[in-house]
Amino acid sequence: MSVDRATVRRIAHLARIAISEEEEARLEQELNGILEFVAQLDELDTSAVEPMTRVAAMTMKMREDVVTDGFCADDIVKNAPKVDDHYFVVPKIVE
Repeated sequence: MSVDRATVRRIAHLARIAISEEEEARLEQELNGILEFVAQLDELDTSAVEPMTRVAAMTMKMREDVVTDGFCADDIVKNAPKVDDHYFVVPKIVE
């Protein structure tokens, strides 16, 4: 796949940037260089490479999944005008 001037203009239009004729030529070469590099990467055999989320292999630190109230319910509702058992009391809107 290669990029032509029309594609460069379209990308510039979608990115909402104004480019000159000289910049079009330079960007065409740069984008084609990037695509050639990606094509080179496609040639590599990665079937034996394990998928990773980081460069260094490490396991995720897990915590116990326990439901709590955050241990700060009193702090949350202490400035509310009306409270009932850690719930905000508000006026009824819908009859």
